Amino acid sequence: MPTFLKKTNPSIYSKMTFFTDLQTLCDDLHLSKQDLNLSKQACESFPLRVPKSFAARIEKGNSHDPLLRQILPIVSELEIHDDFSNDPVGDLQAVKQIGVLHKYHGRVLLISTGACAIHCRYCFRRNFPYADLQLSKQQENQAIQTIAEDKTIEEVILSGGDPLILNDVRLATLFEKLNAISTVKRIRIHTRLPIVQPERITQELLDILKNSTKRIVLVVHCNHANEIDNDVAQACEKLKSANVTLLNQSVLLQGVNDDATILCELSERLFEISVLPYYLHFLDKAHGTAHFQVSKTKALEMMTTMQNRLSGYLVPKLVFEQAGSLSKQYLHA
Repeated sequence: MPTFLKKTNPSIYSKMTFFTDLQTLCDDLHLSKQDLNLSKQACESFPLRVPKSFAARIEKGNSHDPLLRQILPIVSELEIHDDFSNDPVGDLQAVKQIGVLHKYHGRVLLISTGACAIHCRYCFRRNFPYADLQLSKQQENQAIQTIAEDKTIEEVILSGGDPLILNDVRLATLFEKLNAISTVKRIRIHTRLPIVQPERITQELLDILKNSTKRIVLVVHCNHANEIDNDVAQACEKLKSANVTLLNQSVLLQGVNDDATILCELSERLFEISVLPYYLHFLDKAHGTAHFQVSKTKALEMMTTMQNRLSGYLVPKLVFEQAGSLSKQYLHA
């Protein structure tokens, strides 16, 4: 373990400040609960959690703010739709052992934690049984052994929850183990933290990434250009300086980014901060998320507009995930 991590490193959670109470959040944003179609039941089944640094980017008094819509528990979440489920992308059938998902050739995904810094209301894992399937420290060792024994695995994906919730000591230990596996070429991290809590990108974390013997790909998750402030830009530039490849994936969300101009602005802003647009996900059909769904017809129309306005490298791939498929599926006309 690097010497700079020898001392006990406190939980990242202990350093973060959140809104977890609807009334407190509404008061801070100068909004009335009566005007927001809120649901106490939805909040109880999937609790409110919003970093205060993210909430600060929400326009005060604007009940239609695109960032607000992503985190607000509303009555529509209680609607039941037959084609929506608790496991919309087939995660459970891909579980090979506790904390290990193996869907695609050459890649394996580790559920390193069930915790997130922010609870996005459209989350496809909002109903995932983390209590049963996230890695403990002991199970992490078993997962590493499985990866080492399977010579076809060239890429390890750290997911969750959000893997950057783990403290630097835990991350350094995990990277040390993965670096020792000769057949692994890349470590990919899927995280929302550089966007919603950019102060997480500490020098200690940057040193862990920079010192890795594997190529590091970090996929951030940003849905709207308003999520990107100066702190986010600086965090991404620091990651770039640590030789990290930065990509972005977004989810196409009604009332948030279901407009070609908004998506073009997002791609341009991402590129300004050294992040390349990667995927635009069609909504995964998890229970409680149907009010975010955008029709395929509208999605394809927006993609055509983006292709006509943007350089090709700024146009994300429009994809959806289908349980049991061997790869992401491209959405075509």
